[in-house]
Amino acid sequence: MRVGVAGLGRAFTIMLPTFLGDPRVQLVAAADPLAAARDQFTRDFGAPAYADVERLCEDAATDIIYIATPHEFHAVHTELAFVHGKHVLLEKPMAITLDECTAMIDASRRSGRHLLVGHSHSFNRPIARIREMCESGEFGDVRMMTALNFTDFLYRPRRPEELATTEGGGVILSQGAHQIDIVRLVGGGLLTNVRAAVGAWDRERPTEGAYCALLSFESGAFASTTYSGFAHYDSDELMDGIGELGQARLPDDYGSARRRLAGVDEGQEASLKAARNYGGAHWAPVSMTPPQAFNHFGFLVVSCDRADLRPTARGVAIYCDRERRFEPLRLPHVARAEVIDELWRAVVDDEPPVHDGAWARATLEACLAILASARERRDVPLRLQVGTRR
Repeated sequence: MRVGVAGLGRAFTIMLPTFLGDPRVQLVAAADPLAAARDQFTRDFGAPAYADVERLCEDAATDIIYIATPHEFHAVHTELAFVHGKHVLLEKPMAITLDECTAMIDASRRSGRHLLVGHSHSFNRPIARIREMCESGEFGDVRMMTALNFTDFLYRPRRPEELATTEGGGVILSQGAHQIDIVRLVGGGLLTNVRAAVGAWDRERPTEGAYCALLSFESGAFASTTYSGFAHYDSDELMDGIGELGQARLPDDYGSARRRLAGVDEGQEASLKAARNYGGAHWAPVSMTPPQAFNHFGFLVVSCDRADLRPTARGVAIYCDRERRFEPLRLPHVARAEVIDELWRAVVDDEPPVHDGAWARATLEACLAILASARERRDVPLRLQVGTRR
């Protein structure tokens, strides 16, 4: 699959080991406004790198456009790709508004090309395995889910728009998309309403840094979801000291995000982020060491009639009526290979993806409902939900 990359920032650097390590993918072109990133891509891949996304979409060498541009550009860049007959792999969140999502879905249908929205952590193999267990009926119906994650998200270097809620900034769209994707996938997808509260208590980071939401499903199941990006408690402690990207967390990691930002002003912060990204002054080639643990998105317990199920960084812990056991899962040869699996099935086998546009729009609807519920102090009904595809 010949992939062109729109946006050579943080999301691309996380997906880069997957693209490099999976023989089903070839990176053939890119686009980014930063000359340093374009130059790095041309050196690394011997391929063209453009200053604007439309020229990338016009490149006849590309079959798929991987869109990893800032959230506010997802809609226009996705529609450009479809106009030029490309399939799209799109980073979450799908867009900023539901109307944008609907326009993107319509563009996909008109073009006859697939739209796959990911990566979210619902692709992780332990989550997919729990979904399989729940669909099998082995442990009865899903009744309740408890999900929580405490990170340093808000204190990683940010561009100004990443701290502006109206531009898709804050933790709700960026991080809630992961957590809601997970519980929707396990719970069958069909949410009915949301009740939530949000936290924005650092004036120097003027956007939501935390939320707590109760999500109700059509089946009668419910999910309690909590997230904090305020960089104090780290819930990787509950995941055997394994970080979100499957890396071992070291004691010196604690507080590192806040320390890096100490004394840095807004302009310097954007430069600091650019320096750490692909082609920047502090960029280092990615490690191709095989993963030692799965990616994860914090602590989760799925309560069924006859068992509680908990994904870990190495498999699934199963707590039954009279026994407790652990099902280890084989690690992929490269992290996030599950994304390429689903992309291959869509593009090569023409199989509708699980994480398609309608799925991602339903997740965004729930994210926006969190904001609305907190603002209006009421339950918010949902009307665009779709069920999981087996």
